[in-house]
Amino acid sequence: MTAKTEITRADILPLEEFAKIRKSKRQELVDVKKSRRIEVGPVATFYFENYHTMWWQVQEMLFIEKGGEEQIPDELAAYNPLIPKGRELVCTVMFEIDEPVRRANFLAKLGGVEESAFLELDGEKIAGVPEADVDRTSEEGKASSVQFIHFPFTDGQVRKFRADGAQVVIGFRHPQYSHMAIVPEPVRQALAADFSQ
Repeated sequence: MTAKTEITRADILPLEEFAKIRKSKRQELVDVKKSRRIEVGPVATFYFENYHTMWWQVQEMLFIEKGGEEQIPDELAAYNPLIPKGRELVCTVMFEIDEPVRRANFLAKLGGVEESAFLELDGEKIAGVPEADVDRTSEEGKASSVQFIHFPFTDGQVRKFRADGAQVVIGFRHPQYSHMAIVPEPVRQALAADFSQ
């Protein structure tokens, strides 16, 4: 089965229908997201997106903001780019530090971190490509606490990623945040479904 790569207007439920299934869908999404997150280092978490996580985000924004039909095109334009398009993985990276002063000091030294993300597969590095919507490092060198990163794959890399037991490493090569983690096998299996057949 081919993974869906775009949310269309036809996929959007009316608010009253969404309200009826919201609780059960939220629980489904919690279960889906468990196998789509990886902690890298002490404060960064990669949350890998797909059609389902972004559909939920669009529906939630519409439900909360109640902007009606006029809001839908903006939400689709914001979230469709974060759905993998068949030969990529896409993630939201969050640098999570609760204490405001510590967070500000940390992010002030993290400029360009989005350019340093990578996946390593069978000794081959796949460089992360930041989402091009806005620059998430300021001119002063301060990084945003939320980053959106694409990992483009070749057909051969997809085959390697899908192989049972393939060892995949994810991380950053940044002077102030150089951390790596091995992608757990259940996560690798879940992410392998993001590629087109």
